Amino acid sequence: MAQTLYFPLLLIALCSISECVQRQYHFINEKMDWTEAQRYCRENYTDLATVDNMNDMIQLNKSVKVNDRGVWIGLQGTYDSNWHWSSGDSVLFLNWASGQPYSGDNCAVMINGKWFVGSCSVTWTFICYNNKLIVIQQNLSWSEALRYCRQNHVDLVSVQSVEMQRRVMNVVKLASTEAVWLGLHNYCSMNMWLWLTGDMVCYQNWAPGNGSTPENCKLENRKGAVQSGGDQTWISRPESDRLNFICTNY
Repeated sequence: MAQTLYFPLLLIALCSISECVQRQYHFINEKMDWTEAQRYCRENYTDLATVDNMNDMIQLNKSVKVNDRGVWIGLQGTYDSNWHWSSGDSVLFLNWASGQPYSGDNCAVMINGKWFVGSCSVTWTFICYNNKLIVIQQNLSWSEALRYCRQNHVDLVSVQSVEMQRRVMNVVKLASTEAVWLGLHNYCSMNMWLWLTGDMVCYQNWAPGNGSTPENCKLENRKGAVQSGGDQTWISRPESDRLNFICTNY
């Protein structure tokens, strides 16, 4: 009985302390105005820095190489309203310095970890982020897909947040198969799903009947895929199924 309870309790404990960074930030030590910085980031990465929570904020600060100078981030708006990210993501988190935003200027610059309103025409260094997902329209087994991603990109995608699921949903429509491989695999002996990163499956988006019941691995190991249509939920598939897949580029 004690062993039966051990793994669920361990999962709860690890999920409660796990924070997963989904963006990789890149400090660009060149001075540009906000629009030039945005163009540079979009051409070379994904976009100017987007920040959704304090964990992102910590990683953003770590990326800055010169802390006593201002750096552009991807936030635009006017006064207390209409602030939005260059990436199009919703504004879920703000880290204004005391008294900010205070003027009609409408671009955000970060100085010593706090955000200030600045004139978009001023030149500052800036921070880009990279979070590109690539749908590979080849029909491969899970192991072949994993090898392809690691040889040509970085890895099969891990979906550890609502935000990442939304990004997966945006690109998975390009797939030519009804399901698409994720970096999700099952340990039958423990009835436990894990990401390739080694992280527990804290955020979950399983289709009904998938992910919560013991898998039958007597014939073949099971891997996780996302449906390319419908609600785009996750399903368990035999690892030899030949599907499209999503690689990460970060």
